[in-house]
Order: sequence, then C-alpha cells, then structure tokens
Amino acid sequence: MQYVQRIYAEVQKRDPQEPEFHQAVLEFLDSLVPVLTRHPQYMKHGILERLVEPERTISFRVPWVDDAGTTRVNRGFRVQYSSAIGPYKGGLRFHPSVYQGIIKFLGFEQIFKNALTGLPMGGGKGGSDFDPKDKSDQEVMRFTQSFMTELYRHIGQDTDVPAGDIGVGAREIGYMFGQYKRIHGGHAAGVLTGKGLLYGGSLARKEATGYGCVYFVQEMLSASRGASFKDSKVVISGSGNVSIYAIEKAQQLGALVIACSDSNGYIHDPQGINLATVKRLKETERLRISEYVKEHPHAEYVEGCSGIWNLPCDIALPCATQNELDLESARTLILNGVQAIGEGANMPTTIEAVELFLENQVLFAPAKAANAGGVAVSGLEMSQNSMRLSWTFEEVDEKLQVIMKNIYLRTVQAAEEYGVAGNLVAGANIAGFLKVADTMLAQGIV
Repeated sequence: MQYVQRIYAEVQKRDPQEPEFHQAVLEFLDSLVPVLTRHPQYMKHGILERLVEPERTISFRVPWVDDAGTTRVNRGFRVQYSSAIGPYKGGLRFHPSVYQGIIKFLGFEQIFKNALTGLPMGGGKGGSDFDPKDKSDQEVMRFTQSFMTELYRHIGQDTDVPAGDIGVGAREIGYMFGQYKRIHGGHAAGVLTGKGLLYGGSLARKEATGYGCVYFVQEMLSASRGASFKDSKVVISGSGNVSIYAIEKAQQLGALVIACSDSNGYIHDPQGINLATVKRLKETERLRISEYVKEHPHAEYVEGCSGIWNLPCDIALPCATQNELDLESARTLILNGVQAIGEGANMPTTIEAVELFLENQVLFAPAKAANAGGVAVSGLEMSQNSMRLSWTFEEVDEKLQVIMKNIYLRTVQAAEEYGVAGNLVAGANIAGFLKVADTMLAQGIV
C-alpha cells in the first residue's frame, strides 16, 4: 500500500541512524494493510503519522563517581511514546548498547504489547548506556541515584511508571525507588514496578515474563497442534530473569530444557539444565554461565551465543536480546525439526527469519504477545498498590494465565478477521493497533 510505504519512508528519512526502530515500524506497518483498506478513517485522521512519533523524548546526562573516585558520565533516556489508554508504562534498560534508537523501538513495541494485556497502560521505555556488569553495589547505587535525580521529574504513578529490563533488577529498582522517595517525598508505591516485596512489590513479578511466554506458547501448541511442553526438547537463550523463569515453567510442564546462554556463550546439558545452579550463578553470584560446567562436567560450554540455535529441539524460546535469531539460525532450526518459536525477548527474531518460520508452518509466538506477561503483572502490581493490598502468588499467577490466554485469543481472532489466519505476528499487531487507534479517535487530535 502506497500510504504505508510513505509512512515508512518518512520514518527512515527523519531518523536515519535508528535501524532497530525502523525494523519495529516496518514489521508493524506491513501487518496493517488489510485494516487500513477496510477502515480508511485511520488514514484520514493521521493515526499512523502520530503513532510513529513519540509524544515526548527525554535525554539527559548521568554523572556518577566510581569506587576509585573518578567521575563518570553516561547518557539517560526516557521515551514517553503513547498515553492513549493509560499512563506511560515500560521498563528501563541499562546496557552499553542503549541509545535513542533502541529505546524508541522498545517504546513503540510497548504501546501495542500493553494494549494486548487488556489493562489501562500506555507505552514508554527508558534506560542508559551504563553497564552494571562488574560494578560494585555502591557504584550501582550511586549511578541509579544520579539517574533518578533527573528522571523523577518526568514520572509518576498516574503519569509514567517505569519498571526493570535488561540490567535493571530488584537491586536497581530498590535504589531508584529510595532516591525517588528522598526527592519527591511520601511513599508513592505505584511510581515504579518490579519493587521488592518488602515495599510494595508483587508476588510472581520476577517470574512473570518467562512464565507468560511459556503460558502463551502452551496455549498456541494446544490450540493449533494438540501438543504441549510435556516431553518436548527445549532450547532457551539467555540466562537472565526472562530465561530463568521460562526454564522453570517449561520444566514444571514436563519439558527437557537442554540449553541456555549469556553474552559470552552457551551451555548444552543433554540431561536437562540444572536450574538451581543457573539461579545461583546468575541471580546470587552474578557469574558467567561458563561456570556451570565446573559443577556439571557432563555438560558442554561453547563460546559464542549464536551457536545455541544449532542444537536440535522441538521448541525454541529466544529470551536474550533483539535480533539474536537470524535467517541462518532459522534455517538450521527448521532443518532440525523445530515445531514452535516463542519470543521471550523484545524482537529477538529478524524479519527474514520470522518470514521463513511462517512459510514453513512453524508455530510462531511474537514478542508483542508472548513477552507481555511481565508488563501484565506490572499492571497488576500497580492495581495492588492503588488498593493498598497484596495478592498471593497463586492469585497473581492465575490472573497471569488468564491474561496470556486472552492475548492468544485476541491475536488469533484478529488474524482470522483480517484474512491472515494463523499469522500471530499480524494478529498481535492488528489487535493492539485497533485498541489504540480507536482510543485515539475517541480522544480527538491530541
């Protein structure tokens, strides 16, 4: 469609140095042609022109002092993308690769992911090029306090509610929440999610993204093939929060998880990953995944994380980072008989690889849908904070399962309604877009 091509060309021209953002926009726009053909009012009222431009982009310096007494300076970002259906909501990422283009891609995806949950949350994202690896607790505290000293003026429990992402866990959220209270005053628990249980956090929040991905894939397997995780061989990339709890839930459902990774390489344990070891290495000792083989010598460690997709498996869950699963890896997985892919990370599969999976009838759960469990439970954390109460783990987990099942049903229904049955990538894009677009029309040109 010429209209869609023009929008994409304008995005490329306006932001030429942001390839991740271009990729996210292109994948999204390609799905919307049947929607725009049927509903020209979205074109008339400039919905896409407005959606590809953030409502607000904030960039700031973050000076801090390391343990040697040297002053360091990083960049901080917050992109407040869309507040159509609720306060901006999305995580903070601390990683050397962070720049404005990555934050914009993540914020753009977040709009529609949040819409799919059915909860009243807009889309936003933030972060810094700060690397928390190998930093002491005191260095992390000084950095996060400096980061929040600027960020605090732009957030609020009814305005913008950040959470964690890569490099931002309970430690970082705790330091930032403490600094927010120090500056702002009071105990506005709803200003951040992913908090510790001692001060307003939600049970099942740390498990939510990994669990949610598995719940979505389980629903997809059951509805499409009458299959399940039981007795399936599974490869899960990464070894952070999403990966660990995807491993945990897959194992609980009877899967044999044989591999996981970090940014240096991957481990292959044909007997099944020992999750207790991975949790201790990554969550407590903050060590590299290569240490696993010292305790489990029958397992193998391989340098370079991309080789993990060479391992034959029934289900692959890319849970590490964007564009980790490329066309060559997709070909290998297909040749080795993979049946389903579930995106636990944000946009971990390249566009070419996604197309190849769909062409070969591999079940494919896109990140907008399968990765939504984390923000869904963040929304439930906001609800608990507003009501001044805490639900049990079982209550939150039950609500998460219902949300993920509903996301699957909305995605399937949207794909069928617009002539792309079975294509959950298009279905997720369409379902998320329709909710946001119709809300924007109802609110006028704002």
